[in-house]
Order: sequence, then C-alpha cells, then structure tokens
Amino acid sequence: MVRAIVGANWGDEGKGKITDMLAKESDIIVRFQGGSNAGHTIINNYGKFALHLLPSGVFYGHTTSVIGNGVALNIPYLFKEIQSLVDRGVPKPKILVSDRAQILMPYHILFDAYEEERLAGKSFGSTKSGIAPFYSDKYAKIGFQVSELFDEVALKDKLSRVCEVKNIMLEHLYHKPLLDADELFQTMMEYRDMVAPYVCDVSKYLYEAIKEGKNILLEGQLGSLKDPDHGIYPMVTSSSTLAAYGAIGAGIPPYEIKNITTVVKAYSSAVGAGAFVSEIFGDEADELRRRGGDGGEFGATTGRPRRMGWFDAVATRYGCRIQGATEVALTVLDVLGYLDELPICIGYEIDGEVTKDFPTTAKLEKAKPVYTKLPGWKCDIRGIRKYEELPENCRNYIEFIEKEIGVPIKMVSNGPGRDDIILR
Repeated sequence: MVRAIVGANWGDEGKGKITDMLAKESDIIVRFQGGSNAGHTIINNYGKFALHLLPSGVFYGHTTSVIGNGVALNIPYLFKEIQSLVDRGVPKPKILVSDRAQILMPYHILFDAYEEERLAGKSFGSTKSGIAPFYSDKYAKIGFQVSELFDEVALKDKLSRVCEVKNIMLEHLYHKPLLDADELFQTMMEYRDMVAPYVCDVSKYLYEAIKEGKNILLEGQLGSLKDPDHGIYPMVTSSSTLAAYGAIGAGIPPYEIKNITTVVKAYSSAVGAGAFVSEIFGDEADELRRRGGDGGEFGATTGRPRRMGWFDAVATRYGCRIQGATEVALTVLDVLGYLDELPICIGYEIDGEVTKDFPTTAKLEKAKPVYTKLPGWKCDIRGIRKYEELPENCRNYIEFIEKEIGVPIKMVSNGPGRDDIILR
C-alpha cells in the first residue's frame, strides 16, 4: 500500500513529525522531489533533528530510505547528513539512491547565490541551495544523472561542454571566476565513490515491493502553494510539491497511491517571498512566532524567522484539493492555547468582491482577508490523547476547519513529540 504525505500550505506544516510517526508501520520511505533546501524537524527518543535530504523515516531499524529520481541530490550533503545521525547514536540507516536521480552540482549553489545577488531587491527569497539552477539544467537537458558517474569518458566530454555554456554566464553576466572542467571531473569521481554502494534501479525495486504488499510512504517537501504549476508562481519552488508527482518522482504507477495524508497547520506560516493573505505583523506575529513550532517559528534550513498568519481556509481548502487529500493531519494546535479568540480567514475580498476560491497570483496580491472569530480555549492541551478530552472550544475550532476544507481531520498533533498525537 502506498501513502503520500504532503503539505497543504506553504511548507513547514509539520510533515516530518507525521512521517516519523507513520514510518513505524512502513517498510519503505521515499523522498520524491526537492533537495536540501527545506528541512523537516523531528523530535523522538534520539533527540531533536533537522533532516534535509534524508526521508523522515530513517530513525527506524526496519525501514529502507529511498532517494527517488525526482530529488535534487546533493551527494556530499547526503553523506554529511547520514554521518550526523550516526554521530548522535542513531543506527546507520538503510539507504537506496535512484540511478536516475540527478546530481546537484557544486556550481548550482554558486549560480543560485549569484542570481539572488544580481536580482537584489527583486529576488525570489531563495535558500541558495542551488535548487532553481539544478531544475533549470535538468529540464534544459544539461543535468547529470547518477548513472552518468560510471562512464568516465562520456562524463568528461559532457562536463567540458557544460562548462563552456556556464563560463559565458559567469564571465559576462555575473563577473565571477570561471569553472574548470578537469577540477569538476575530480569532484564527480569523489561523488561516485561516495554514492556507489547505494545506487539501484529504484523504480524496479518499488515495483517489486508493491507486488509483495509492502507499505510505502512517499514524503513530499514544502506544500501545495509552493508548487510551480498550482502555487503562488513565481514565488514557488522548482519541483512539483503535489502527491501526484510522487508517482513520477519515485517511478511508480499513479493508481498505486491509495492514501494522501495532507498536513495542515492550525495557523499559517511561510518562509520566503510571495502573497500571504492572512499574514499578521508586529507584536501579534512575534508572539505567535515565539510560541510556535518547537523553539519558535524559524526555518529548519535557513534559521530565517517565518512569516506568520491566522488559519487561511481559502488557501488550505485549495491546497487539500490539488493534493487530492484523503485525510488531514492538523498540526501545532497546542500553540494556540494562549489566545482569547481565534481569527480564521474564510474568504478573500478582491476588488470589492468576496470569493472563497483561491485565485492566480496577480489577483492574490490584491486579496484582503475576510475573517470570522471563534472563542479560544485558554489552556494547555499537550498530553491529551483522546479527542473527547479536548476542551469544547478546541473541538469547535477543529470541526470548523474540517467543515471549511471538506476533508476529514483524522489526526491532531498537540505537541512536538512522536507521541503527541490524537487519532480520531
């Protein structure tokens, strides 16, 4: 059985924790898109971790962690990450890397930083992890698949051709030092030695696993609204963040994905630029940021303070719809216990008209939030394990959200730990 775990919003919904929890019943966990540009924070009996490339199921001895072909594979980063787990007492995880995964090249990171610098005030708020240049090259067909590391002659030839193109930009657009193809080739040989023991035909491996009835989790990165097609373009990521892409990024048939667990945050937060209708500012935002997440709402990769907002039912309903959510996990609900009342954005006012549909970016930029307010529950709900034991106002909030988004909320997360979960 294949289940996808994806985000409904701007990312940072708490997918890592939910994956870590559901991985217990899984055999295989697959990352199917994105790279080391966003992090998943996980707290379990080994401690607190921020994972970037590894799937969030690496903490269980019985699981196999797979880097799918859709991932932007930063090879040295992956091995640093594995080592950092081992150094902290986590048993070395079983890892497979797709022979069709593309390699994030050292120059992708440089180009990312140079371009943000060139754009200055008009930049996309990139994490400078090389993601946009990586996917640009992939689709321009000048990227490198893992399998290409094992043919030295062809690799050398291709590297010299790619360097020609890159050096024109470095010299004339960015005025930065040029690339050396021979030096790059040596780096690629180091990459090959690192990754060689893990490389396999992931699509075939998963095909066999599905036939054997294994439980497979597909773990997405970021959320619906950062999808390049369906999100707040151009302030999006470069790979599809949708569950549908899980089939492509892992190499399995789309009809095998039976469950789509979409993670929804009990309030809103976003990292990076772009329209954010229910955003709040000043002391109100500072208070929520300070209390939020675990240790505050700061990016797991960048440490940047996240932008904060109230729950946005318009964006979340849309986010769940394009994911094809079969169930919702509502996270960080415990954070809101300090509020007297809870604003929920239930519509957008655009040019004097109120809509409940999520619009394209140009209209989104003009949208003003339409709020309704629910009374708060004014107490700490951590430690509660049964839904009936939650305060009435807390249940009312959950049920209001459920009605607005039109998807059953099956899980409610009320704390950062692996066991801080209420199953409905």
